[in-house]
Amino acid sequence: MSETRVLLGRRIREIRKGAKLSQEQPSELVGVDFRYISKIELGKCYPSFETLESIAQSLQVEMRELFEFSHFSASIVTNQETDKLLDGADEHECQLILRVTKAVEPKVKVNF
Repeated sequence: MSETRVLLGRRIREIRKGAKLSQEQPSELVGVDFRYISKIELGKCYPSFETLESIAQSLQVEMRELFEFSHFSASIVTNQETDKLLDGADEHECQLILRVTKAVEPKVKVNF
């Protein structure tokens, strides 16, 4: 799955949820099924340029704002690095990694 598709989807979801809209609401304005919006948000499909324009209009943002997702990039890289680290770890190492992670875990969590 393309990282850009995933980041774009996460950004669209972030904007939609920030506007307190369901997937059905922009999908009606765009003229697509809400399941298509879901696939876009999950990074499973990449919309056409025209669909991106319509999505931006339905969310009342400029199209360029859909591509402002640099704040997501660091977390994706970190998740990939963590996965690689855990793949090669034995049970004792996994427990140690978990303890260290919990010790440095941020007090405020942001869910996207």
